[in-house]
This record gives sequence, structure tokens and C-alpha cells, in this order.
Amino acid sequence: MDMNSPQQRFGRTELRVPLSEADFALVGAIQGGLPLVPRPFAQLAAQTGESEEAVIGRLRSLLERGVIKRMGAVVRHRELGYGANAMVVWDVPDDQVGELGRCLSRFEFITLCYRRPRQGAEWPYNLFCMIHGRDREAVEGKVRQLVQCCRLESIPHALLFSRRRFKQRGARYHDAAQRETVIS
Repeated sequence: MDMNSPQQRFGRTELRVPLSEADFALVGAIQGGLPLVPRPFAQLAAQTGESEEAVIGRLRSLLERGVIKRMGAVVRHRELGYGANAMVVWDVPDDQVGELGRCLSRFEFITLCYRRPRQGAEWPYNLFCMIHGRDREAVEGKVRQLVQCCRLESIPHALLFSRRRFKQRGARYHDAAQRETVIS
């Protein structure tokens, strides 16, 4: 099969992109997360044998080519003292979702805020946001603050607290046996 030809998988079109040795080494180095040092790209450069500027340029290229979708932090909230987290789901009139989403996302304690399609009468919610707090009462207080500040008193919502934490890790782009990555 041609490595650059698209193929269907799970209803999505995927494109296999061959990686150079340097790309492969860098992608492998970042899969475990960026080093927690003042200059993480300099440390990656030392690992991969390139200059810091070359590493930054190569990462930019990998992002532009779609090999890497995004770079971001995986925050383990409990280790930082946050014992409660909850998804708040809102049943917002469709013509107000953008405005209310912008209002919610202005609050520093909102870590995710996004729209999803409604799933019928049993799940009418279309706006979701994640809140972390030291305890349940703190999260509930933040929800009350959102309701008041964003004028959400008449908007139905539910507060869904997490009962357990799943394994948190960064993206995995390839394994050692492959010299390509899949873009979907």
C-alpha cells in the first residue's frame, strides 16, 4: 500500500506520513511529555543531538504538517491539591451557546468549555465545562458564581462530579516499530 494514500478507519480518513529519522526521534522524545525544566526545548535538543532552535523549528513543522495535533499540558489536579472536579452540562438555547460559552471560558477555574450536539430528550445538554476545586463545596460555589455572573438562572444544568480518575497521559503518535505517523 502507498504510505501517502488515505485509508478509512473508524469512519475517518487517515493519512500515513513517513517521518525522517530526526522527526521520529523528536516525536519519540515528546511522547512522554516535555521535561519540567526552565528550557525544555534545550533539553530535547541535547537528547536528539540538534540545536534548541532546530528542535523548535522541527516541532513547528510537525504541527503545520498535522503530524502533531497540538501541544499542551496534562495537569494532574489531585497532585496540586484539587480533590473535586465536575463537568457542568448546560441546556442552552442554540442561538446563545457562543455568547454563554465565551462568558464561561473567561473564568480562570474553567479548564474546558465546549459545545456538543444534544442527544435527544434524555440528554438535552449542549454546552459543557469542567471545574476543579479543593472540595465539592468549592466547586458548587463556583457554579453558583457562574450562574450569577453569566445570567444562567433560567438555564437548566446538571453538575456531574467525577468518582474516579482515569489514567492521564499525553498523546502517543507512534511506536518504535513504525517510522510513520497516522494523521486522521
